[in-house]
Amino acid sequence: MTEMWERFSYYGMRALLVLYMVKYLLQPEHHHVIGLDGLQTQMSSVSGAMSSQSFASEVYGLYTGLVYLAPLLGGWLADHHVGQRRAVVAGALLMALGHFMMAIESLTLIALLLLIIGNGAFKPNISSQVGRLYTNDDIRQDSAYSIFYIGINIGAFLAPLICGTLGEELGWHYGFAAAGVGMLIALGCYLYAQPLLPPDNLTDVDNAQQPLKQTERKAVITLTAIYIPTIFFWAAFEQQGNTISLWADQYTDRFIDLGIFRGDIPVTWFQALNPLFVFLFSPLIISFWAWQRKKDKEPSIMSKMGLGCILVACSYLIMALAAWTKQEDKVSVLWLLFYFMVITIGELYVSPIGLSLVSRMAPRRMISTMMGVWLAASFIGNFGAGWLGASWGSMDKTSFFCLIALVVAFGGLMIFFLKYMIRRVMGADNISV
Repeated sequence: MTEMWERFSYYGMRALLVLYMVKYLLQPEHHHVIGLDGLQTQMSSVSGAMSSQSFASEVYGLYTGLVYLAPLLGGWLADHHVGQRRAVVAGALLMALGHFMMAIESLTLIALLLLIIGNGAFKPNISSQVGRLYTNDDIRQDSAYSIFYIGINIGAFLAPLICGTLGEELGWHYGFAAAGVGMLIALGCYLYAQPLLPPDNLTDVDNAQQPLKQTERKAVITLTAIYIPTIFFWAAFEQQGNTISLWADQYTDRFIDLGIFRGDIPVTWFQALNPLFVFLFSPLIISFWAWQRKKDKEPSIMSKMGLGCILVACSYLIMALAAWTKQEDKVSVLWLLFYFMVITIGELYVSPIGLSLVSRMAPRRMISTMMGVWLAASFIGNFGAGWLGASWGSMDKTSFFCLIALVVAFGGLMIFFLKYMIRRVMGADNISV
């Protein structure tokens, strides 16, 4: 429940950010944001002259990237100094404040900074506490992370429908304020359930400075190697809140007539399709894996992740085909429906497996730190998503989607290569990779 409401707040803000900047914040009459001119000057010095869309894309990539880099520090601080519980509470308070500050136009960049810092304290420590409810050899741990992942996607499903609709229809600031309310509910759930949670796992300084054992060192090296190709997965996956939103807004015929509803589907509602398909497809995928396991044909963890990247590449080939066949200004909404179906199946082969893998392989004394490293691997991917998305306005859309497909397919091939190298050089002492 805590993670559900935290993800509600995050995905509510994410669904609105690029649209808010392009349609409102970066318009000349609304250019009153503390620090925005300086940030734009710095980014332009690196990337050259930018349109409002490309600037918004790079800000989106920088924000979502730093959101996943900050947990590296947050996990280390929790492991060695403040403990997981206090880190989660502090992170929740900072994120709630950040969401409410997003409702004040001039404080947008300060609000984003608070959200980044708060997420750094919150995210690795809520995730690691799930695994610590169980022993390492408890087979229920994978199921626990599946439940946790469902919570994530319930929040992600509700966020665009509630925050997105409020932001698009009533005013952007109502959507951001709703995200802040969600974060306060998350904090309330966590405080209520604290007596049920595992105690803090603080590592004393002397123990932290002890060199890693051989098995621990192998686990850390293996996890780090697996993190690297996921960068390409996130660079493609995070286009959903960026260029895919722009495609839905500019190139998709969103008008429907269902009797009870007649009009254009709000752009942010498309962000609810991914978590919706997570609900629908998760039981089928888990059953499929169980059927494969009975026949001794279930793919290894890295094989699943590699296949997931290939599926994400296929989802962008669907969008490339949509762009290539576009005869008029706008295309059928079914293209986006098929895109979200395929990318969600690819996600289920990568993301939840990664959380469970970290919890099972990471040395106990640095579990939050390694969870932070897993999340930090998304930093480059999310930053890359913003950098790639900045080419949206200057590239042919068919070529753009083919480029994204090529990037994530390369990540998948790298995973298959690393699987071979890890088994040959490192072995697989703790878990079959």
